[in-house]
This record gives sequence, C-alpha cells and structure tokens, in this order.
Amino acid sequence: MIPSTLILIGACSIAAGMLVLRSFGAGYRVGRLLSATPEATLDQALEQARSGRDRRVRVRGRIDAADEFEDEFHRPLVWRRQLLAMQTGGGWQNLDAQVEAVDFELREGLTSIGVAVGDLGDGVVVIPRESTGTAAELPDRVPPGTPPDTPLRLRIDQVSSVEHAIAVGVPRLHDDGSIRLEADGRRPLVLTTLEVPEAMRILAGGDRFRSWTASSLLVGGLLVAAIGFAWTVALNLGNGVR
Repeated sequence: MIPSTLILIGACSIAAGMLVLRSFGAGYRVGRLLSATPEATLDQALEQARSGRDRRVRVRGRIDAADEFEDEFHRPLVWRRQLLAMQTGGGWQNLDAQVEAVDFELREGLTSIGVAVGDLGDGVVVIPRESTGTAAELPDRVPPGTPPDTPLRLRIDQVSSVEHAIAVGVPRLHDDGSIRLEADGRRPLVLTTLEVPEAMRILAGGDRFRSWTASSLLVGGLLVAAIGFAWTVALNLGNGVR
C-alpha cells in the first residue's frame, strides 16, 4: 500500500511541476527546445541538410550579414522587434508589433549557414529594453475610447551583427543550393545571443521562485516515485523468494 501511495504522490508532484512550467507560456516551449536539442557543428548541420534528414539541431556561430541597419544608437542590427502592449485587468494585451530584419547567417571560420529570418519571432531570446508610458502619449496607437491614463509598455528585442548566437531549428536545403535553419512545424525557430543558462533566466521572466518551485516539484516527484517503484520491486522479489 505504501509503495503505491509514494508512486501516486510522485506522479502528482511531477504533474504539478509540469503545470508550473507551462505557466511560463511560450517561454516554456522555447526553453525546452534550447536546453534539450542536441548540439551540432555548422558542418554537421550542413551535411544533415544535404542528406535530407529533417531533424532539429542546436548550432552556434558569429552573426554575419551583407546588409545591416542601425538603431537610434548607431548599433548595427540584423533583426529588431518593437512590441507595444496595453495593460488590461491583471495582464498585458499586445497592440502591435513592428519588425525590421535583413538576411543573415551564422558563421564559424569558413563555414556558414543561413537563418530563415521570416521564421523568427517568439523564439528570439535577448535582453529586452522596456519603457512605459500611458495611452495619452500614443493616442493614435490605442483602441478608440481607451482611458488616457491606461498604462502602456514598449518592449524592444534586437539582434546585433557584432554578436555570437545560438540557434535551434531544422537545416533545410533549397532548390537554389542554399541551406537555411528554419522552424520545425509548430515549433519555433530559436535564436539567442546569450548563453543557455542566462537565456533560461530571461525566459523565466526573472521569476526565480516559480522556477525553483517547478524544479523542486519535478525533482522531488521523480525521487519519491523512484522510491515507490524500488520498494515495489523489492516486495515482489521478496515474495518470489518465499
């Protein structure tokens, strides 16, 4: 009876941990792809694309672009998104997103692989810049009838051409001979200019307590369930000896 109870408690703890992880929204899926996808060199990714194998890989390299554009501080960029959101109730409602991008690739030595710029979106993980204001400051960008004192938030995510990046996607060969890293069906193309641990902190939104809670529930659940299974096996072996 006790082993079965331990297994049940462990399963419930694991389920609770998964629910906490899912509360991070799209960040949970991006984080899982970033941490769990096997790493490959650029040469291996190119070879995989030429062989026709459709499998996700994680690669890294220096960002390289023929054309760039600058932000207001004259930093060379290859991708930039401005996301305007309005506070509604207990959360934020996205009003519009403006994206600027140019074609770029990841390079390591003489080897390079293209990045499908059109697939970039929620999978981009960088240190964001945020500013706040009210609807009175941007009356033409909020719905008609919005109270002037409604809080607004502008979030800017951008990728510079002078950085190194980690990307997760599927390398695919195209008819023109080019190879690009692309999104995989419902899974986003992931790109970050941060190391994985720092990117995971950004995805958690700085909520260390919630991350700790999820980890504790998962680890504790696995441990308790393992004890329950081991106990069950020991009892069965003991009964067999008799």
